Amino acid sequence: MANLMRLPCRVSSSSRHFRAVTRSYNSWCSGREVKKWRNNAGLVAAVSIAFLVGYKYSRPDMVHAKARKKEEEGQKAVKLTMRERRFIKFASVEYDGQLYMTPQDFLDSVIEAEPRPRLKRRVLTDKELEVMRNSIPPLRHGSPHMFRNLRDKGIISYTEYLFLLSILIKPKSGFRIAFNMFDTDGNERVDKTEFLVMEKVFSHAWRGRHGTETKEKLELLTERQTTPEDIQVQYIDDEQGLQRRHAVDTSLMVHFFGRDGINELKYEDFKQFMENLQYEVLELEYHEFSKGREAISELDFAKILLRYTHLDTEEYDKYLDRILINSELQKGITFDEFRHFYQFLNNIDDFAIAMRMYTLADHPISKSEFQRAVKICTGTVLSDHTMDTVFALFDEDGDGQLSYTEFIAIMKDRLHRGFKSQQRLKRLRAFTSCIKQEMKSR
Repeated sequence: MANLMRLPCRVSSSSRHFRAVTRSYNSWCSGREVKKWRNNAGLVAAVSIAFLVGYKYSRPDMVHAKARKKEEEGQKAVKLTMRERRFIKFASVEYDGQLYMTPQDFLDSVIEAEPRPRLKRRVLTDKELEVMRNSIPPLRHGSPHMFRNLRDKGIISYTEYLFLLSILIKPKSGFRIAFNMFDTDGNERVDKTEFLVMEKVFSHAWRGRHGTETKEKLELLTERQTTPEDIQVQYIDDEQGLQRRHAVDTSLMVHFFGRDGINELKYEDFKQFMENLQYEVLELEYHEFSKGREAISELDFAKILLRYTHLDTEEYDKYLDRILINSELQKGITFDEFRHFYQFLNNIDDFAIAMRMYTLADHPISKSEFQRAVKICTGTVLSDHTMDTVFALFDEDGDGQLSYTEFIAIMKDRLHRGFKSQQRLKRLRAFTSCIKQEMKSR
């Protein structure tokens, strides 16, 4: 009760205190300092409004400038081929203005869709290059694990990248042809100078694409230079950093010709290198799905086959559903079965010729006929389980016959890791763009 009696007194005291604070505030607001502050605040507000208005009306010019810059960059990027763009994307090191892949970069580029995360490219020093040279094993110590063992201790130029890509799709019958292309004097040996012809061909091809090559310069390709220096005189300094006028012994050259560059490459060693690289890439891709197991599932095998085929989602799911609904496909695909199938894929052009006979006769392909064509083209046979899996994947209506036209088209895309289909898409877009422009002009 006493507390209730004291409450009005407290309220009255608080009210008097509040009125005093209010009078003090009003007195302060009428002072000179506050008026000065108000004037300054008004000036700041006026300047801010003027800045915002000016920014608003000047912004379209900035937007147009950015758009023009983006368009110019886009036009510049169009000059690059898909392989050039992919090389630039995955190349993680640089020396003297030229981009290089490491052995790990190369493996990533043929297996992964995107490169490993990095802040920027590593700029190599002369000392680091020397350390890399010393870590390259000689040709006699090559193995199917060399690229994985080297990881980032090596450099691969763009032209060597193209060379290595071509190895991955070469059938064994093409090994000798590839070697003979380097062996310009026909002595059954390739020296460093002959190997560097590949660099010279790239230089001329690059200039030819950009309209700076002449007929006289192209004729120089038929002339044989006697030293690597003679070849490098014809090098270019391109804007993308794919080639520079400097002599750098890459890991591949050190591996083939030794640190002093005087060794010669024989066919048997060349063949072994190609087989090792094919094996290493296939093993790496297989282990990505096997996760240490002895076999991958038929579904994983199907995913690998469809990996670079650019099917839309609906079509892709349709193929996989054919595997999922087949309860008999539960044995798994071993690495040997996987490797034998890809050896067959490297002979897909010969297989397509054999299949064309059936196409002309409008005759569907059975498993026995498919197997016979495989044996003729490769000299080996696929396991019955591999055949069952492939037919389940490409048998549209379940009648036990293969949709071989579609099979060959998809397998060619897979063999070339999507580059061929991307080229077709690029040409289609260019054609569509021309049609649209023509229709607008009418």
